[in-house]
Amino acid sequence: MPTFRIASPEDADAHAVLVDYFTLRAAEFPGGGYSPTYPTAAAFQAPDGAFLLLEDEGAIVGCGGIRRVGMPGGETDVFEIKHVFLRPETRGRGWGRLLLDELERRARGFGAAALVLDTHHTLEAAGHLYRNSGFVEIPRYNENPNATRWYRKELESRA
Repeated sequence: MPTFRIASPEDADAHAVLVDYFTLRAAEFPGGGYSPTYPTAAAFQAPDGAFLLLEDEGAIVGCGGIRRVGMPGGETDVFEIKHVFLRPETRGRGWGRLLLDELERRARGFGAAALVLDTHHTLEAAGHLYRNSGFVEIPRYNENPNATRWYRKELESRA
């Protein structure tokens, strides 16, 4: 069973898996033109965020992060899920759900009332995972040029 490690996205291990992620996305992106944005450590520091590496038998097999984001209407208790990635050879083992659940658990620990994320419609497995995890499609909330779908999940009822 894989384990999680908190890391700065600028650490060597994190950077290496992000390079693999962005390289794969660029190769698969329809029509080319994928614009990678490497995350900074400042955006993923507790209590406003965390960046996780997923390790299996000493190898980094994936990553993902959460960060607090400002939303229209002034919401301050919303966290965005970013850079969820599993190396292709590890997919189909349920580790994407494991990673998503851990990111949600940590966001709840930071006081999140909702999670948001963006993705591209061609990432069908990711979209399926998000929908099956309680995310619902919402209107665009950011200007990510690589995204075509935006999702939100409420973590607690609002009075």
